[in-house]
Amino acid sequence: MRYTISARGKPLEVPILAFLARNYSTVPVAEIDSVFGFVEFTTLYGGRMFSRPELTPYDVNELYYAMIGLRLPLTNHYVSDQEYEDAKPFLEKYHRDGNAVIVTNDTLAVNIRRDFPKFRIEASVIKNLNSYGRATSALELYDTIVLPMELNGDREFLSGLPSKDRVTLFANAGCALTCPSKICYVSISKYNKSCSGEFKCSQPLKQRDMLGMIDFDLAQLQELGFNRFKLLRTRPGGQTGY
Repeated sequence: MRYTISARGKPLEVPILAFLARNYSTVPVAEIDSVFGFVEFTTLYGGRMFSRPELTPYDVNELYYAMIGLRLPLTNHYVSDQEYEDAKPFLEKYHRDGNAVIVTNDTLAVNIRRDFPKFRIEASVIKNLNSYGRATSALELYDTIVLPMELNGDREFLSGLPSKDRVTLFANAGCALTCPSKICYVSISKYNKSCSGEFKCSQPLKQRDMLGMIDFDLAQLQELGFNRFKLLRTRPGGQTGY
């Protein structure tokens, strides 16, 4: 089993290995493929609003020392040609074997593949790859893909999915599990261009069950042939989002 683990909420003063031991104590270090979180600012971030770095240069070096990769969440929906050119020094800084980028914008994925081939490129859950056609198409462009967390309960769909070794499933889930529209992603993409703007959430618009943090049965998912999992940190109150 291989995990990519969220550094969301990590205090800057707590070293990353201590943070992992405290928050993910049941996960052996040898099974951690990568840790994802914000480093220095870039307009390529999406998914969550950038307010400060979550991983310091010391943290990054600790990950490298432990042979754990850094996974950069470059999931902004909108990336202009000039933005990509401006981001090249940032990408070059973290361009090394073992590191990965999470991407939503296909053009960005193509450009990174061309200019920074050492990165593994993962299709973000934001792409909503909820059909065989979408998943197969994404596998032609990306090294790995992340499926929407609600598909974890669709055993028939998962059984028929190709290239299971290149598919990442969620090990646990928060508010996105029951979200009907996920309008927050687009609003956050716009916010991260200038660290200003309006945050939008579908919760006030379309009421839904808020189930808190849900842990999936990984043994059942392994039986279906999956061994790559994305693990989120539970926030106070048992939530990961709204």
